[in-house]
Amino acid sequence: MRPPSGQQPPHPAGSKASTSTRPEEARLPPEPRGRIFTGHHGVIRGSDLSRRSPQFEGRFGRMFRTLPAAQFDPDELAELGKHMVADFESSPTPEEERDDEENPGISAGFTYLGQFMDHDLTFDPTSSLERENDPDGLVDFRTPRFDLDSVYGRGPDDQPYLYRDDGLHMLLGAPLSGNPSDPNARDLPRNSPDGQEPSRALIGDPRNDENVIVAQLQTTFIRFHNSVVDYLIDRDGATTFLEAQRLVRWHYQWVILHDFLPTIIGEQMVHSLLPHLAKGTDILADPPHLRFYKPIKEGYIPIEFAAAAYRFGHSMVRPTYRINESTDRLPIFTSRNEDSLVGFGSIRKDLAIDWRLFFPMGDAPLLGKRRIQPAYKLDTALVNPLGSLPHSVAGALPHSLATRNLLRGLRMGLPSGQDVARLMGVEPIADEQLRVGKANEADFEDNPSITEFGDFAGNAPLWFYVLAEAMQQFQDNDSEIRLGPVGGRIVGEVIIGLMLADNYSFFRQSPRWRPIQEFRSPNDEFKMADLIRQTQNPVV
Repeated sequence: MRPPSGQQPPHPAGSKASTSTRPEEARLPPEPRGRIFTGHHGVIRGSDLSRRSPQFEGRFGRMFRTLPAAQFDPDELAELGKHMVADFESSPTPEEERDDEENPGISAGFTYLGQFMDHDLTFDPTSSLERENDPDGLVDFRTPRFDLDSVYGRGPDDQPYLYRDDGLHMLLGAPLSGNPSDPNARDLPRNSPDGQEPSRALIGDPRNDENVIVAQLQTTFIRFHNSVVDYLIDRDGATTFLEAQRLVRWHYQWVILHDFLPTIIGEQMVHSLLPHLAKGTDILADPPHLRFYKPIKEGYIPIEFAAAAYRFGHSMVRPTYRINESTDRLPIFTSRNEDSLVGFGSIRKDLAIDWRLFFPMGDAPLLGKRRIQPAYKLDTALVNPLGSLPHSVAGALPHSLATRNLLRGLRMGLPSGQDVARLMGVEPIADEQLRVGKANEADFEDNPSITEFGDFAGNAPLWFYVLAEAMQQFQDNDSEIRLGPVGGRIVGEVIIGLMLADNYSFFRQSPRWRPIQEFRSPNDEFKMADLIRQTQNPVV
């Protein structure tokens, strides 16, 4: 349980540092144009450019190009960011007790599936020479797609060190223990450096080694690819890399549409965007209904999505996680990386992840070591460790993730949440209902309005507004909180729209396609849990 905001206890050596925002953090100079995302929570090449021309098409663009940029005082944004970070938590809530910050409608695995998807969308496999020729990303070398390039890299011909000698299977790393239900758990493949340097992952996108959880999601998709290769060889006698890759990508896209999106934005919003799912038909009979994301030529990532709405996952992060029943819970960050879930080095041998603690994979108790860990609620409070990100994750100042998000929205000229709501035909939320704090019974009614931290009357930062909008669903500690009408529509339309714009997605190539029958659950579904089961008990 997160302690009430507003009071920061002293932090002894080895504990999480204070999240007080320093004056220089509030008055940072603009970030360099064209900075490349190298594994920190920074900006992606070209994303900080202002593109208001209706003719612009490239990696990044604007979804609401006619709306003015919201204006804020950077010092007031820093003050707001400081109050969006919960106080230091000396010990986590015991697993035998309910944590009132948990969201019963979203399990913890979706936080990191969302991070994995973000890395996939923004992965740039182009060479350094190409980047120098296009320093600001004005010309897009690849259209953002859900195509697992973050796993496959440039393929077995260009990056053979990611693959076995047959050019079909992908390499895995050292064995991991701690989860008896998955004796074949593996680390990522890694190099063997001299001296004290950490072992770096040999993977398509180095960001997927950022923490222990997303790193083992990467290995899960590698293992799923290998299981598909084995299935095709067993069924057909032979296969090709491209055939296996296509099927893996389509199963991944199916999970996004049928599991991730309903969990995050709600089934009702998904059905309003994809009416064929409610009717049991297909997109040929009942076409998708996207009102605001309409690329002119090719798919692009809207700044409103990348810098605001899709950052909802930051509020879902827990301060600690249980990786398996054999080890103690670990914090996401500490001053000693070996005692936390920070990545960019070999995974501790006993930390094989038990996905039954992260995704619904069958019956599980509500409390105790074997429970499914819920994500934290979508609200306007981030756990304390996110107020002081380690250098390996954050890079440059500020180290407060909330402050970074707010200042980035200002630099990118995002519109206010209220302006976006009005454009969508949604009644803007009243200022007094835009609360700063946690969605729990102990704190909700006393959470202050955003206007107590600066000149935000009728003018809330879009990222904050999306989180505060989700909080409107709170009634009691058992409330299932998902994204609201503004945040949910932005996230849903962009994810669905990118698949529709991808000429290689199953939407475009085989709209009546369904996952392999043998991979589906007994109720004929294919969700993330079924993908994981196929890696652990492959059907061949």
